[in-house]
Amino acid sequence: MDMIIEIKNLSKRYGNLTVLKNINLDIYRGEILSIVGGSGCGKSTLLRQIIGLELPTTGEVYVSGEKYYPSKPKIQERIMKKFGVMFQLGGLLASLTLSENIALPLKSYTKLSDEDILEVIRLKLASVGLDGFQDYLPSEISGGMKKRAALARAMALDPEILFFDEPASGLDPITSAALDNLIIELNKALGTTMIIVTHDLASIMNVSHRVVMLDKSVQGILAVGTPEELKNSNNKLIYNFFNRKFN
Repeated sequence: MDMIIEIKNLSKRYGNLTVLKNINLDIYRGEILSIVGGSGCGKSTLLRQIIGLELPTTGEVYVSGEKYYPSKPKIQERIMKKFGVMFQLGGLLASLTLSENIALPLKSYTKLSDEDILEVIRLKLASVGLDGFQDYLPSEISGGMKKRAALARAMALDPEILFFDEPASGLDPITSAALDNLIIELNKALGTTMIIVTHDLASIMNVSHRVVMLDKSVQGILAVGTPEELKNSNNKLIYNFFNRKFN
């Protein structure tokens, strides 16, 4: 399989607190990988290190075979353009329309004409079922629609890798399932690598090709495998997590 991200011996400390220790992980092109685990195990911390929102204390990150960290800022900036991020709360600017929100990365990182930008916006919104909502403010649409609009913005620059931080947060089960289906459809249609931090067990089982489980007890990765492999694990911690057992 074609490796798109390689993480080598990554650790993250905040002062004397070690959150992640000696993380080694290969992520493959085109897969949907979920990062799961109990509260405080370092899921979002690991996501921030991969994206580059924070710098690891030690270790290396490679993207498409090129060293992303540590490397020169210009190299990091160029590689970061391969990423799209859908934040937990959407991250849409409340004072801007959906069209204006999606236009921000296009105006910042491309030389497209205004006419071409409007066409890209229409196509991205159409891809998430929101064509016709260009002039709506975030406050004028539902929570599920905000998530989809945030996904459209994350896809604005046609990223090779999409990151999702708790995409189902705040959504009812039906809307969450619809978002799962959209993620699956986009992955199949575009072949985009997707990395998802989530605690939603139904979503984990529905969308993931592979799952990385973190745990405080090891300050890092406890297991890696398919959802079914982890659900049927002989390890009690892993089995209990995936089968909602409390002892």
